[in-house]
Amino acid sequence: MIIQPLIDLANICAKKGIKNIILSPGSRCAPITLAFARHPELHCRTISDERSAAFIALGMAQQLKKPVILVCTSGTAALNYAPAVAEAFFQQIPLIVITADRPAEWIDQWDGQTIRQEKIYGRHIKKDYSFPDEFSHKDKIWHAHRISNEAINLAQSFPAGPVHINIPLREPFYPTENEKFDYNHNIKVVEQVDSEKSLPEEAQVKLKNQLDYYNKIIIIPGQQTPNKELQELLNNISKSKQAIIVTDTISNHQSKLTINFHDQLIPIADKEALKPDLIISFGKSIISKSLKLFLRESGADHWHIQPSGEIPDTYQSLSKQIYCDSRQFLKFLNTGLGEVDQAFYQAWFSADKGIECKMTKALENIDFGEFKAIHKVLKHIPPNSKLHLANSMSVRYVNFLGPREQEIICNRGTSGIDGSNSTAVGCTFTTKDFVTLITGDLAFFYDRNAFWHNYSINNLRVILLNNQSGGIFRLIDGPNKQAELEEFFETKQALQAENLAKDFNFKYYTAKDEIELENILQEFYHPSIRPKILEIKSDSIKNAQILKDFKLMLKEEG
Repeated sequence: MIIQPLIDLANICAKKGIKNIILSPGSRCAPITLAFARHPELHCRTISDERSAAFIALGMAQQLKKPVILVCTSGTAALNYAPAVAEAFFQQIPLIVITADRPAEWIDQWDGQTIRQEKIYGRHIKKDYSFPDEFSHKDKIWHAHRISNEAINLAQSFPAGPVHINIPLREPFYPTENEKFDYNHNIKVVEQVDSEKSLPEEAQVKLKNQLDYYNKIIIIPGQQTPNKELQELLNNISKSKQAIIVTDTISNHQSKLTINFHDQLIPIADKEALKPDLIISFGKSIISKSLKLFLRESGADHWHIQPSGEIPDTYQSLSKQIYCDSRQFLKFLNTGLGEVDQAFYQAWFSADKGIECKMTKALENIDFGEFKAIHKVLKHIPPNSKLHLANSMSVRYVNFLGPREQEIICNRGTSGIDGSNSTAVGCTFTTKDFVTLITGDLAFFYDRNAFWHNYSINNLRVILLNNQSGGIFRLIDGPNKQAELEEFFETKQALQAENLAKDFNFKYYTAKDEIELENILQEFYHPSIRPKILEIKSDSIKNAQILKDFKLMLKEEG
């Protein structure tokens, strides 16, 4: 017999605008699965590998800006969600994680597929909920409805993030042959009304007076999705010389009016000339270690802007937490700032433009390898597409190369390699535009189950940088000086993507030099009934030397 509150849970999701469900097969979760799968307004997909399923859901929720539902059975299935749950928590992406469980009396009794599931995600979840395990009293039904509403509302409230509903279930798990699912059952839906948090007039006057004490201001947009209004506000501030805007590729707010090549200029520039006296930040993390270290050593005050929630002290100089919508605050800055110190302004833009000019020449002169290959690939990616970047070198290469027209997506919440493929696959489920994934071989093969399902991903294009190892360890001081580098840090591997392409029906290409690459790219983005993968083969030792040579060219005079 199917429990009506589970049907109501599915119905509340539908009524609150949640339409996408990722299910993983299992027996104990069968009542939950059927409650969602039989709802006429919900779109359910089955992904067998729970770790991949969770990252696919994350990739969908990133784009939809709405919660996606995850459903799995009891036991270690729930633990496999953990990496994506942590990523969603730190990246502030709404997920509703629903796990089936044994009733409380059967925990720790050596029963099959039974672990301790309550609070299983620890501090990487916004809140855990335990569903009632019986509904003999009307208050239990009210409690189930209350949990359903509260969990959905909490997942979407700022900062958005994952919530967990653990549902203990007893047999029988499956409905009888003629049992009907009542989706017209009378249920209460708790609406949530959100509003933008703006600066009161009194606060504006106070902040304006304080801003008058600073004349070397930089604004740092952290990781976020593109926003035309924010971009225009940032461009206006830069154009009016009111502040320097310093951007990573994952900020999705780079332009010709922002500082885009700081990762190369800070190590070689006159740091005293670049030092700010005030840092204003909004959004989440930044990529550049050199920028973070520079700002920590600058002695500048730091103001961070966000609507609510905890604010980290990333630059070890946090002096003001301003709870306000970032667009509202930038509108205030557009009218509240005078011009920055002109020598400071000139130092940043001269250094940035100088690096950009040197890069053009250097990119022509370096040998072919991963870095030059990515430079070539980026020229062919359609502007109105999504660009997913795996962690380690993929995101760093693209960040080195400056502004992009595409939306940039990267799992920088935890900066792991474990779900890059799956996150990109989730993105393909939300758009007909091309979705390009640039990834290294370790991240790619680690997450190969992303493609183990029955759904079309013909708009996916994968650029695989295969140097048979984790090449970033040759660039990090420490592991690159150890005798154990190749076995214990780089983790040498011999896999190629051709067999995987056959398994999952990808159209496969391979390139090992510039001519082959250019020929393939001429047709790589032509429409296809299959996804495509381009495997670029290179040597890890040579790649490391190319990047070192490139950085040396940027230091040269002239």
